[in-house]
Amino acid sequence: MDILGDILAPYSSVIAKCVCTVTCLHYMSGGFLLNEIRKVGSSDGYPPDPFLGGVVLTVLSCKLGTLMGDEAMVKVNMFGFCINVIFTMIHFWYASGPFKMKIWTKIGVAGVFTITCLAYASFEDPYKIEFRFGMLITALLIGLVGMPLLELDAIINRKTTDGLSLPMTLAGAVVSAAWVIYAISIKNSMLTYQNALLLILSSIQLSLFAIYPSTISLMDKGPSLLFMEQKHSNKKTSNPLKDIQNKKFN
Repeated sequence: MDILGDILAPYSSVIAKCVCTVTCLHYMSGGFLLNEIRKVGSSDGYPPDPFLGGVVLTVLSCKLGTLMGDEAMVKVNMFGFCINVIFTMIHFWYASGPFKMKIWTKIGVAGVFTITCLAYASFEDPYKIEFRFGMLITALLIGLVGMPLLELDAIINRKTTDGLSLPMTLAGAVVSAAWVIYAISIKNSMLTYQNALLLILSSIQLSLFAIYPSTISLMDKGPSLLFMEQKHSNKKTSNPLKDIQNKKFN
């Protein structure tokens, strides 16, 4: 790895610009999920966790970038913070009254957790904070990226990847690979192992798309998805049961 780092070191500034561009595009990939919400007309069937998690992680990553003196990391995460805040607001806008209360609760928990982590960074030993804070962010990233794998049993049983977003997963894999290259170029072992692990998790999820199609039968869909689709379809079509009964009486 040291040899590869020596080779990439002269190009670290160019690699940093490429990583920033790719990461910013990755943040924008959340728009695909928002477009699905727009089509359905409600965000009740879609948890806000990806966007709230993005807000928390970008704030903490900005702090880590400051500790490391990495300007590229600070800039890209400031952009990511703004994008995730906007996406969270749009998600909240499409939520129903009861679901909005749940979102407020999650926002409160995310806020308290973020403030606690930032407070910890202020009191920790300056010689240890970079590594420990980096490990904290790594754990959060693993939890966020690996969260879909908690449904692995359901995906295998249903033989479908419905519920996973291919654009977001693919973008995540590309970004992780880009950060691995950048981390090697600046010889930062923590960033290297962190993003290598994320790349492995994203690759596992991508393999699921190759194995299982993204289609799901009506009986396998969750109640929230069924309700959303029924609500959406009722705007366009009449009740088929009533149509059959009317034909019989006519």
